[in-house]
Amino acid sequence: MEPLIPADLAPNDLAQRLGATGYLCDDALATVTYLALKMQRPLLLEGEPGTGKTALAEAIAESLGLPLVRLQCYEGIDATQALYDWDFPRQILHLRALEAAGRADDQSVEEAEKSLYDARFLLARPVLQALQQSPAVLLVDEVDRADDEFEAFLLEVLSTYQVSIPELGTVRATTPPIVVLTSNRTRELHDALKRRCLYHWIDHPGLDREVEIVRSRAPEVSEELRRQVVSIVQALRDRDDLQKPPGVAETLDWARALNYLGTAEIDLAAASATLGALVKYREDADRVRHALEQMLRA
Repeated sequence: MEPLIPADLAPNDLAQRLGATGYLCDDALATVTYLALKMQRPLLLEGEPGTGKTALAEAIAESLGLPLVRLQCYEGIDATQALYDWDFPRQILHLRALEAAGRADDQSVEEAEKSLYDARFLLARPVLQALQQSPAVLLVDEVDRADDEFEAFLLEVLSTYQVSIPELGTVRATTPPIVVLTSNRTRELHDALKRRCLYHWIDHPGLDREVEIVRSRAPEVSEELRRQVVSIVQALRDRDDLQKPPGVAETLDWARALNYLGTAEIDLAAASATLGALVKYREDADRVRHALEQMLRA
C-alpha cells in the first residue's frame, strides 16, 4: 500500500506543514508523527488535558488535505457506536412502502428481509466511516474512558483495517487510515494495544514555545500581553493544588479574552474579570485569584 506522504518528506518538513496549520510541535513529536505516517502505524498520544493531543490529529488532517473522522470514547461505548447501526425507522418505512405497492406478497419472506438490509439503510459510525473514506485521519479520542472489551475491539480493527458486516460482507480500507489515539491516562491501557501503536507522551510546552503557539493561533494579541499571559499560566501549572491546571487551550482563551477587553497589561481587575477563560472549578478560581494577587503585586 502506498504511503500517504511524499517519499522525500523529512520530519522537519512535516513539522513545517503542521506549523502552517497553527500547530507548533517539538522535534520529538514531529519525528514520531513522521514515523507513524511512514510506517502506517497508529499513534498513541498520552498527556495531561490541554496539551494538544486532539489538535495534532486535526493538524495532520488539515496539513495532508484529508478528512478527519472523530470517535469520542466514553464509559460504556461499544462496537455498535463505533462501527455501524441500521436505520430502523427507514427500514419500517421501506417495508410499509412494499406493502402499499402490493409487492410484499409477491416477494418471499427471505427476499423482503434481505431488502431491509441494503447499504442505503446502513448508518456508518466513525470507524466504518474512516475505512470507507480512507485515506482519512481517524481520531480515537480519550480511549482511556472506554472499557477493556472496547480496547480489544479496537485492537482487532487496527490489526486488519477491515470490518465484517454479516448482511453486506467485508469492508476493507484500500489505504489504511491514519489513526491517532489519545489518552488522558485516567487508567492504563493494555500492553496489546500499546504494542500495536507508536507512543508519545506530550508535555505542556515550555515558555518560549507556548508564546510561539499564542503568536501563531492568536496573532491579534500583542507580544507583551502574550508573554505576560504565558508566564502567569506557566507559574500556575507548577502549583500542585489545582484540580485542573490550565492547558494550552485555556492560555489561548485567556489571551483572547484579555485582548477583547482592550487589556494592554494584565492587572488584577482584568485578570479577575476573565478568570472563567482560565480555570473551570470554583475552588481553582479562588486559589488562582489569590495567586494572581501575589504575582501582580510582586
